[in-house]
Formats: sequence, C-alpha cells, structure tokens
Amino acid sequence: MSTQDSAEFSRWRTFFWPIHRWEIKKFLPLLILYALICFNYTLLKAAKDALVITAPGSGASTIPFIKIWAILPMALLVTYLFTRLFNKYSQEKLFYIMIGSFLSFFIFFATVLYPLRDLIHPHATADHIQQLLPQGFQGFISLFRNWSYTLFYVMSELWGTAIMSVLFWAFANEIVTVKDAKRFYGILGVGANIAAIASGQIVILLSGELFDLSFLFGSDRWGQCLGLVTTVVVITGLLTIALFRWYNVRVVNRDPVMKKAKERNQDERKSVKMGMRKNFAYLMKSKYLLCIAVLVIAFNLAINMVEIIWKDQIFQLYPTPNEFNAYMGKVLTATGILSTIIGLFICGNLIRRLGWTISAMITPIALLISGVCFFGIMLFKEHSALLSWTAAIGLTPLAIGVLFGTIQNVLSRSCKFTLFDVTKEISFIPLNSESKLKGKAAIDGVGSRLGKSGGSIVHSGLLMFFGSISLSTPFVGVFLLFVVFGWLIAAKSLGRQFNKLTAQDEKLDIEADEPAIGEELSVT
Repeated sequence: MSTQDSAEFSRWRTFFWPIHRWEIKKFLPLLILYALICFNYTLLKAAKDALVITAPGSGASTIPFIKIWAILPMALLVTYLFTRLFNKYSQEKLFYIMIGSFLSFFIFFATVLYPLRDLIHPHATADHIQQLLPQGFQGFISLFRNWSYTLFYVMSELWGTAIMSVLFWAFANEIVTVKDAKRFYGILGVGANIAAIASGQIVILLSGELFDLSFLFGSDRWGQCLGLVTTVVVITGLLTIALFRWYNVRVVNRDPVMKKAKERNQDERKSVKMGMRKNFAYLMKSKYLLCIAVLVIAFNLAINMVEIIWKDQIFQLYPTPNEFNAYMGKVLTATGILSTIIGLFICGNLIRRLGWTISAMITPIALLISGVCFFGIMLFKEHSALLSWTAAIGLTPLAIGVLFGTIQNVLSRSCKFTLFDVTKEISFIPLNSESKLKGKAAIDGVGSRLGKSGGSIVHSGLLMFFGSISLSTPFVGVFLLFVVFGWLIAAKSLGRQFNKLTAQDEKLDIEADEPAIGEELSVT
C-alpha cells in the first residue's frame, strides 16, 4: 500500500480492514459471495474423499486413476462447454447456468444415484476383472466398480475449478484494479477461510462426531451424513445465485463507474471469441501467461503427490466413512483457522510491504519444508529411534505419519488459499480483457487439472509397478523436489515481468494504441 493510501486509514485499520466506507457496498457482497462458494467447496472436498476412499474395494489408490481417467476428460469437456456458453451468453447468465448445472447433479445423486448404489454398481464384474489383473490395478477397477461415487468426486472437484477459480475470479478481476486488489483480495481470503472453519465444523457435526442423528435418519449413518451435506450444498448454492443476482442489479448496474466498466468489458468480450484451441494457442504465445500456468500446474502436482500418501494413512487409521469424514472436517477447521491468521496478519501486509515475488515464493518454500518432514517420517517410521520416540509420547508410527501429513496439508493449503491464490489472481489484473479471459480459461480451467493429472500419472504408474502406495513413497518424494524447484524458478521470472508491467501504472490499459496479440505480454 502506498504512503498516500496508508494515510487514509489508522494503523490498525490499515492492518485489518483497509476498506473505505464508500467501498463497503461494493466489497462486502463480493466477500460473502466468495465465502459461500468456498463453503460449498470445502464441504464437497471432505465428502468426496470419504465417499471414494472408503467405498467397497477402494482406497486412496483410486484417486490417481480418477484424476487421470475421469477428472481430466471432464475438465476438458467443462472447459469446452464454458467457451461455447461464453460466446453465446453474458457472464451473469453463464454464472447461473454453471451453478445450476452443478446443483442439479448433486440433487440427482442424493435422490437417485446413492439410494440405488447396490443396483447400479457392477461389483460382480469388477471382482472378476480384479482376479485377472495385478493388485496395482485395484484403484483403476474401483473407479469402474463405484462409478456413481467417481462421478460425485469429479463434480465436487470441478466445483472448485469452474465456479471458484474461473467464474468468480473472472468476475472479480473485471471490477477490481491492481491497486484495490492489494487491499481487497487478502480480506476475501479471510472470508473464505472463515467459511472453511464453519464447513469443517458442519462436517464434524453431520458425521455424528458432535451429535448422534440416527434417531432422525435411521441406521445408515453415512447415508444420512451424505444427504445432509448435499442439502446444505444446494441451499448454499441457491443463496449464491440470489446474492449474485442482487449484486449485479442493485450494485453493479447502479454504480456509474462499475456499470461503465461492465459495459466496456461486455463490448470487449463480443470481439473475443473463446475456443479451446485458440485459448491454448494464445497461452503459448505469452511468456507471462506460461509462467502463471507453471505456478498453477506445479502447485497441483506437488500437493497431489503428497495428499495421496497422506490420505492412505488416514484411511488406515480411520477406515469407516463417518470417521474419515469427521477427521477431514477437523483438518478443514484447522486449515481455516491458520488461513484466517495468515490472511489477517500476513498476506495483504506482506504483499504490500515485500512485493509480489517474495509473497509468491512463500507457498512453494512452505510446501517443500513440510513435505521433506512428512516424507522423512514416512521413510524412517520403522527406525528404532523413531519407534522409541513415538512410544514415549504414546502414539503409533501410523498416527505420527497421519499427524505430520496433516501438518503438511494444513500449512500448504493455508498458504495456497491466501498467498498463492491472491498473488496468482493479482498477476492476471494488468492484462487486457482478451489476455485475461483466454489465459484464465486455459490456466484455471485445464491447467490445474493437468497438474493433478500429471501427479496422478506418476502415482498410478508407480502403483502398477510396485503394487502399493508405501513402496512407491521414496520415488514420489524425489519427484516432489524437482517440481518445487521448477515452481520457484517460474515464480521469480513472473515476478520480474509483473513488476515491469506495473512499474508505470498499476493497471495496464490497452486502448487505441493496443499492440498485436501477444506483444503486450512480451515483457521479459
């Protein structure tokens, strides 16, 4: 924040709430909107893992195969549909169509697919295939065996990509400048993290850890939990649609500056025809956009590599779906609390004081340090010194592995939801409308999926070769080191380009003298 901006607020106001009174009507609904979307994301995140990992004949080894053979094709399909709908409808209508489609699926799953799971899942065929193939293919067979669970996992995962990453942030980046984003986006992250704390507590509650709800819903405790989670997701989704509509009608359309910006962006979008091949071709022309893509892909590669091993440890410790889901609720709560602390005391102030580059490099460094500790525990958990230490504190080696994996996940996710997301979204703002829209659709729509699928390809290949997650763990650790170092190099390069773009003006306005496509991003 500049000296002039800082003078407008008191010291504590600058630290916690650097928002002008006249900006509250613009900012507060945006904060609530993002919190509602993230609330659903965290609810679905816990439910999808518990549903798939604890399913019959399944386990954590199923997740890499789902991300390769189900999520990646569906991400490509959703991105294709997004580009087609983008060319036909306004951004507001596209928002309603996308959220409505997701909510319709979750209603259909809760009322039709899950109640009929024993009839529609081909367990006999899957058992026969399992007898013919090696043990390392169990995860792939489980994808087919529990296909409706796989579909739930895919749709839950894509909620974070399509609704949170693409739709919301594309909307926010159009109405917020770089200067305002340095004040706004850190607080948006705090709102999302508070929503994560609330969703974590709801997950624990619905899993029966706080109250026994069997007297209302019968003996199928997991079925009742899943039904209640879906109900909450649908209600929250409808509230999101209503708030988005109100915000556009009562705020954006009535504010002369915001309305003018909206109309200008709509006019620009009419001349920008979205298409998957065009988007990726545009991405490949720009070193700036490629660096953003590397950051997104590297994060998803790295976190995916560690999470598979960690979730396998959780499944061994908590084998029932309700126990697994309740533990994930505790993890979500811890992540929300730490993310809130980082968002309030570190994120915004760090970006304003130390700059974009250092802020962007904190997430890979945190993931690297915590990842080394986790893999060290996993590789030496049978060592006599470690066994003596775990016995002294009254924990088993398995519990220690889960604990360190949880610490790694909470720290990495907290940095991701604050510093990583904020710096990534700020890096999009200086771009013109075409660069922003095409680049964001390609990077957030498919790039994140490529990262997760890339990690899953490595995991699934190792699983088919070694037959188990534990035997493949050392090789995953080595791969993680290379990914993080590449991530740090890309962040440093992007920081140089970003600082050069914003050196003269914090918002790059390209008007009559607009250079050719790709030239405006040729900063090195």
